Amino acid sequence: MRPTFLQTVLPSLGIFLAIFAAILLLHLPLLRLPYYWDEAGYYVPAARDLLLTGSLIPHTTLTNAHPPLAMAWLALCWKIFGFNPPVTRVAMLAVAAFALTGLFQLAKHLSNATVATATVGLTALYPVFFAQSSLAHVDLAAAGFTFWALHAYFEDRPWGTCLWFALAALAKETAVLAPLALACWEIAAPRIVRGEAQARWLRFSDVSPRRIAVLLGALLPLLCWFAYHYHQTGFVFGNPEFFRYNVQSTIHPLRILLALVGRLWQVFGHLHLLVLTLLMFAAMLLRPRQSNGQDLHRIALPVQLTLAMVMLAYIAALSVIGGALLARYMLPVVPLTILFAVSTVWRRVSQWSLVLGFVAVAFVVGWFLNPPYGFAFEDNLAYRDYVSLHVSAAQYVQSHYARSTVLTAWTASDELTRPFLGYVQKPVRVVSIQGFSADELLGAAQGPVAYDAALVFSTKYEPRLDLLNNKLWVRLKTRFFGYHHDLPPPVAARILGGHIVYEEHRGEQWIAVIAMDRPMEAASPSDPRQSPPNKMARMRLDDEPHLAPGL
Repeated sequence: MRPTFLQTVLPSLGIFLAIFAAILLLHLPLLRLPYYWDEAGYYVPAARDLLLTGSLIPHTTLTNAHPPLAMAWLALCWKIFGFNPPVTRVAMLAVAAFALTGLFQLAKHLSNATVATATVGLTALYPVFFAQSSLAHVDLAAAGFTFWALHAYFEDRPWGTCLWFALAALAKETAVLAPLALACWEIAAPRIVRGEAQARWLRFSDVSPRRIAVLLGALLPLLCWFAYHYHQTGFVFGNPEFFRYNVQSTIHPLRILLALVGRLWQVFGHLHLLVLTLLMFAAMLLRPRQSNGQDLHRIALPVQLTLAMVMLAYIAALSVIGGALLARYMLPVVPLTILFAVSTVWRRVSQWSLVLGFVAVAFVVGWFLNPPYGFAFEDNLAYRDYVSLHVSAAQYVQSHYARSTVLTAWTASDELTRPFLGYVQKPVRVVSIQGFSADELLGAAQGPVAYDAALVFSTKYEPRLDLLNNKLWVRLKTRFFGYHHDLPPPVAARILGGHIVYEEHRGEQWIAVIAMDRPMEAASPSDPRQSPPNKMARMRLDDEPHLAPGL
């Protein structure tokens, strides 16, 4: 007899509360951090617009057609508890706990409670998941609903499957990849695998129109959202620049191949995930452990193959679309890698707890130790350093240049002009440029717009010892992934014709304020946000391309 919805969800409440308490304790030092990168650039402004106006379409930032479910959750929490970063962080930690609870139930159903507990523990400690747990992004919400949907799917609860997949798609549109992959696999698999092999390799040996209808029906709410978005804005998938950056500009065979390598690395190797992957393959060389004369239970082969199809769909699709190769986009499938690895190690290694404990330590080290290749600050606690540097510099600008015009780039352009982001108390006038490359700084130095100071900072991670630093790779990532090199503060000061009055470093990250030596008349836009806009900060799917590994 299939479990009912209440029989499935209610026992999960205690698990949710335990997980939420644990991750809240781990994240206590991070709760008061102001908003970072895409939080500041899109998600928080969009949710704030919903809070203040009730509009599902943001108007203080360009809409990129992301479904509004996660933003509605934030707006509801702000309505009840107040609009501030700690409320936002705790609200997102609740989403992370919800995702981990769904992962626990999925892993327990496919294996056992021991494997489920270890899987959830390692997932919560994995640097990318840990860093994203308190950030106001939509990827963890989509991952959580996907885990619950997969749990319902493997329990053969069709309407629960449809509901959870529909909510996943309303959290982030790319979540439709999972039900589409399952539907395609159910249709194709019986035609690919025939005869006696069907019982061994396939969960369903025949095509069921009802199951296919349930999976495809989960797409209907997202289609309704896109129709509404088109009715309100005239665009289906966001503004034209957004679509160009994330679809039109990504369709090149060499770029797709490079992106595929990056996605595979994110799923199996990024930030010490390689340690677990290698241990999994090493464990496969050992015989399974036995209990009462029987091999320990493993995840059924048809289930493994089905989940592999979902993982393959994400890897393939997000190698073709999406301008930024961000590791958080793979959060719906990386925990499946961890689940496979934990199940394999538990089943075959007698000292499995020590092995997985070693992996847990490696993951925690990954919170603080940056890899020897370029990666997104948001993949570990490097984002905390970024925010801390910008808070200090913004306070310096507020104290010394409150009535002046400051040259800078996104994200600082938003940090200085939008007090609700938590960096300044009053808006500062800004002149915005694309970044701090030689071309951008030379253009600013020779341009017609006046400014009194410049706030320059590292926009990407560039390790002192970069394993991928060679001329060919630099050319490729410049051509396909928007790479540019930020000039250090002394060089930037010489080009702009000023001198450094403030400078701070944290590891490879830096930020500096440059005072102009030449006499200038300050620009005087009545509203700081009327300064020349940083288009790239608004046109992206989520942000400027942070690339991993080194992309």
